[in-house]
Amino acid sequence: MIKTIEWTESGVVMLDQRLLPAEEVYNSYKSHLEVAQAIQTMVIRGAPAIGIAGAMGIALGFKNSESRTESEMEASFDRICKDITATRPTAVNLFWAADRMKRIFQKARSLGFEAASAALIQEAIAMHAEDIDANRKMGRFGQELIPDRARALTHCNAGALATAGYGTALGVFRAAAEAGKQIHVFADETRPFLQGARLTAWELQKDNIPVTVITDNMAGHFMKNREIDCVVVGADRIAGNGDVANKIGTYSVAVLAKENGVPFYVAAPISTLDLSLSDGSQIPIEERDPEEVRSIKGISITPRGTEVLNPAFDVTPNRYISAIVTDRGIARAPFRESLRELAG
Repeated sequence: MIKTIEWTESGVVMLDQRLLPAEEVYNSYKSHLEVAQAIQTMVIRGAPAIGIAGAMGIALGFKNSESRTESEMEASFDRICKDITATRPTAVNLFWAADRMKRIFQKARSLGFEAASAALIQEAIAMHAEDIDANRKMGRFGQELIPDRARALTHCNAGALATAGYGTALGVFRAAAEAGKQIHVFADETRPFLQGARLTAWELQKDNIPVTVITDNMAGHFMKNREIDCVVVGADRIAGNGDVANKIGTYSVAVLAKENGVPFYVAAPISTLDLSLSDGSQIPIEERDPEEVRSIKGISITPRGTEVLNPAFDVTPNRYISAIVTDRGIARAPFRESLRELAG
């Protein structure tokens, strides 16, 4: 299995996804600020992976702190959490992970620094293992929706690289292949960061799952010509009513799928569900550096001085979604009731 992120005694090790597919480089980050920068600059990306990185960054920051009294520990821990959660606003898994670490700290802080630090490290490592298990469960549920010999479209990268391992949307494809189904994946290139062309194609090739890369504006063409049987994407945050925030361009794919009668599925763990939000209009949308659109690998593709907007995500209303696959089962409309039931 591809190792996206790993806890070690010397630091948090991450596969630098900015360099793929040309180079497979693992970097060791030795402070929580380095982990925060890695999240911000997309060394690691994908909602579940960001959550794991955030938890490990918090554990690393506290381990490195010089606080020893209970008041010092609390001040240091709060500062570390703020540094980590300030990195990317849309993926709710980051805040879910930080809240989970906060609960562990509150229970352990009275036991002293060493015990609190050990508890935080143990929790971060446990979250890593739990995410892989959740992805495998999601794959088993989701593969039932994928017919044999399906031609499936995906957008962005929701694979092992976007998680602790195995993947959400790509985990569904992996589980379908493991069940003996023949599938062929069409991967939107996913501008501006090219997660589909660079990352999804790289992952699927490693698993010998047939993959064809298409540009983002080709999806409608292939759906209209009945060359796509279903769409499976990941999610960065799901509101209580089933509206889904995912990589920019997902909404367009969902509208095209609805128009052409193609089932549109979302695969995400329960940790991506945000029941505090009544609908998708309340999901914060990250606006990233315009330079990501102006250039590719440092080569300018727009005229100098051109105004650029670069929202990283869009929101797909629940009416375009056929089903949401989670690690606890499959939710269908009405999503407000089915998601709440799965969330327990």
